[in-house]
Amino acid sequence: MQYLHTMIRVGNLEKSIQFYTEVLGLKLHRKQDYPGGKFTLAFLGTGGDTEPFLELTHNWDIDRYDLGSGYGHMAFGVKDIYETCKKIEELGGKIVRAPGPMKHGKTVIAFIEDPDSYRIELIERPSATSSY
Repeated sequence: MQYLHTMIRVGNLEKSIQFYTEVLGLKLHRKQDYPGGKFTLAFLGTGGDTEPFLELTHNWDIDRYDLGSGYGHMAFGVKDIYETCKKIEELGGKIVRAPGPMKHGKTVIAFIEDPDSYRIELIERPSATSSY
């Protein structure tokens, strides 16, 4: 079995693509409109075409979603969480939990929100490929 992607629905596709590419540094791999279904799919990732992706789904007639109580968060590993959060704030990103050790543990984490209020956890990992 191979993990392929996580899908989230977004109200403004261009704003979400801008956030994930310019603020988090992901790459837009492909984007396709489906006029018959009135939706667009965009797939973003950190590298090659065989990795797990984040799939953004934009239904053309819907500009806002209720997140619900079942969704938790996505997580990304970063080398230097403090520098990463500083850069995210400079780029207009919203930090909702400042970087620091997690409660009841030693792992250094932070939380940010995307334009649709989805939570994203940043976890400091010295082995991560970049701080941003």
